[in-house]
Amino acid sequence: MESFNVVETLQPAERALFWVGALTTASLALWLLYKIITGFRIWVLGNGDLLSPKLGKWAVVTGATDGIGKSYAEELARRGFSMMLISRSQEKLDDVAKSLECAYNVETKTIAVDYGQIDIYPKIEKGLAGLEIGVLVNNVGISYPYPEFFLHIPDLENFITNMINVNITSVCQVSKRKQHIGLLKAKGVILNISSASGMFPVPLLTIYSSTKAFVDFFSLGLQAEYKCKGIIIQSVLPFFVATKMTRIRKPTLDKPTPERYVAAELTTVGLQDQTNGYFPHAVMGWVTTVLAPIKLVLYLGLRMNKAQRGGYLRRRKLR
Repeated sequence: MESFNVVETLQPAERALFWVGALTTASLALWLLYKIITGFRIWVLGNGDLLSPKLGKWAVVTGATDGIGKSYAEELARRGFSMMLISRSQEKLDDVAKSLECAYNVETKTIAVDYGQIDIYPKIEKGLAGLEIGVLVNNVGISYPYPEFFLHIPDLENFITNMINVNITSVCQVSKRKQHIGLLKAKGVILNISSASGMFPVPLLTIYSSTKAFVDFFSLGLQAEYKCKGIIIQSVLPFFVATKMTRIRKPTLDKPTPERYVAAELTTVGLQDQTNGYFPHAVMGWVTTVLAPIKLVLYLGLRMNKAQRGGYLRRRKLR
């Protein structure tokens, strides 16, 4: 009799545990299904014909003569946009403009400015006046010549000023004009190229990492402010891409060519406010920000950059 009473007493608790387990399992299954459908929508189906000259005849790309910026210019020209190219070297700008005109039969314009200076924006304003701009790619950026401890950076004061001007001020200044963010026609796309280095601190690249974190936060805040007006503002956070800036010569699955990266990234526009832009990079972003403890990420980043710093300094001594 005693044991019968114990069993009866436990039965409500067992039923409760069963339903808690069932609801937890169902919730996890629904969450997983949602993630699979969302991932398929982003990485397989993409955004269709969202990025087309229907947004506006012109696309503007800063830092357009090399690497990711040049690939954005080529891909947007292929989609039919007239191209406004902005970079430092007029000679390189002319070469890229000529190649786009020949390959895609599009109109091009150029503006040569040094984003390290702060008196360039009236010139940019004048060059963009009257253009119907559908897409703006804020790509211009600089990094360290080699990983270095903060107080050991050569010419530190000028280094700080230059990096802030190029990586931060340029994004704010170019984005602030109403016609640049489509407020006059309630449509338009801004792609602000941040970096995976802005997702977590990167020791020995601390200033660069911090400027890219600013670009990410700025983009997300601006999107929240203007999404209701029909403007798309996306923060783009690539990991390593095989460009001159990263000094990676041989592309791999996780280090794609800029052409491959840009083609993948543009399919995420309108689907993600914040994106790593490329499926293997999205997996890496999830691992480093969700699975890996931040202390481990900092330790590995410091270790890797110390090794790169040591190699650079040894090679410089041998010259």
